[in-house]
Amino acid sequence: MKVLVADAIAQPGVDLLLSEAEVDNCPGLPRDALLERVATCDALVVRSQTKVSRELLQAGNNLKVVGRAGVGVDNIDVEEATSRGIVVVNVPGGNTMAACEHTLALLFAIARNIPQADAALRKSQWEREAFMGTELNGKVLGVIGTGKVGLEVARRARSLGMEVIAYDPYISPEQISKMDISQVSLEETLSRADFVTLHCPLTRETRGMIGRDEIALMKPSARLINCARGSVVDEKALCQALKEGRIAGAALDVFSKEPLGPSPLVDLPNVVLTPHLGASTVEAQDYNAIYVAEQVLKALKGLPVESAVNQPRLSREDWSALRPLIPLAELLGLLHAQVFPWALEQAQVSFANVECDNTSLATSYILKGLLQNTVAAPCNHINAPLVARERGTKVSETRHLDHGHPWMIQLRAGTAHRLRTVSGILTPAGQARVVEMDGYSLEFVPSPHMLVCPHADRPGLIGRVGTLLGERRVNIASMQVGRKSVGGDALMILQVDEPVPGDLSNSIAGVPGVHGVRAVELPAQLLKEAGADPIVP
Repeated sequence: MKVLVADAIAQPGVDLLLSEAEVDNCPGLPRDALLERVATCDALVVRSQTKVSRELLQAGNNLKVVGRAGVGVDNIDVEEATSRGIVVVNVPGGNTMAACEHTLALLFAIARNIPQADAALRKSQWEREAFMGTELNGKVLGVIGTGKVGLEVARRARSLGMEVIAYDPYISPEQISKMDISQVSLEETLSRADFVTLHCPLTRETRGMIGRDEIALMKPSARLINCARGSVVDEKALCQALKEGRIAGAALDVFSKEPLGPSPLVDLPNVVLTPHLGASTVEAQDYNAIYVAEQVLKALKGLPVESAVNQPRLSREDWSALRPLIPLAELLGLLHAQVFPWALEQAQVSFANVECDNTSLATSYILKGLLQNTVAAPCNHINAPLVARERGTKVSETRHLDHGHPWMIQLRAGTAHRLRTVSGILTPAGQARVVEMDGYSLEFVPSPHMLVCPHADRPGLIGRVGTLLGERRVNIASMQVGRKSVGGDALMILQVDEPVPGDLSNSIAGVPGVHGVRAVELPAQLLKEAGADPIVP
């Protein structure tokens, strides 16, 4: 595994990558050199400096994962990565406390004119009257964006005696009320607040959301703080308002173009500027580097990652509930695809007894198993839902509870006229078992090499199949048979110690009463993850 580290990350993260991969640690590469080096890499790790564009992703022919050692991914073309099946991981909470504390530092700095006073004193200017400040106690703080950082800032502002109001269209009033924060409109937040602090991501909706009209709603005595993303604020409109005294001041850690070049902001006396220091603490950078390294290595091994931004976001509780089911989900998809390799117009997934609000990640792994051997382009759990849509496969998902029974997943897939089923359970010990196939009730541990034989329920048939395998010295590890009625149709599952040659499969299919033979091959590593370790012959 080869990892390209294109931006500087803390050494503990580099060391962790080095323990399991070849690492090309070269921050600050010119663009042409970056495009050349990424072509041979399996993973790319960046911070905010490197722009992971469509061009860069296309150059990375072998890329499986892009790791962002931080929260924001606006420097990464996530849509292009998803279409190419490249996992994009970030560090959702690594910068929370660092960004929160930097916001508070700017809040105090702008309220008490600390940077301006410091600069004056260094010039031997003792000007106490020129730097009269304002207290935070009793003032109104308007928080725009109540994610992790916004809520931590709000919590600490409350302890400073501030009243906190907030605007966030994506959070429920119940969640806000737990923090003793009033949820109000954007307009009310701007018009009532003495200090406005921004903590929203950069999206189509938030780009330029604080423009001329929004700034006009603010009090002349109000101050704006931005530790989120520079492009959330219309900097030209902000400069004009500050020059004209329509607001009292601003403190900015982020800018629409970084590094900050020539800008009228630097000449304004009522502005505090810092060079994107929100995440710049030793603790945050160590945590970010180690966490992103862990996630990148997991992705390179094909393991589920907790913080992929282009897969369904799960709560910690849902992740804990769903994680053990993921290997079983992929196994069922692989098994169905090999036993029933026909047109895939529909895929219906049913989860039983899984106490989880969001099971779509497991469904993505089922689709990965169903599709990965049927398409030319790479297909994994990241782009499998997209591949299914492009192929016209209708995917549905249901959940129900039946307490007292093990976790179960059933996959029904095929055409509108004929849906075939495969069902599996996870035992209390965390072991995957297949318990049903095409309506036949049976239970077996999936293994690396299997034969699936639908046949007539008649004496001597199973013996004849065993004889053919024995004559070719193919050992049968175990066998399970399910039937719906005596003398009717039945289904035989044979686990064998080695792959069955094609001509031998044809010979078995030619036995009178055998309705066909499907050879199944399952990855040993996936079986191990599912608690279904193969028996070594």
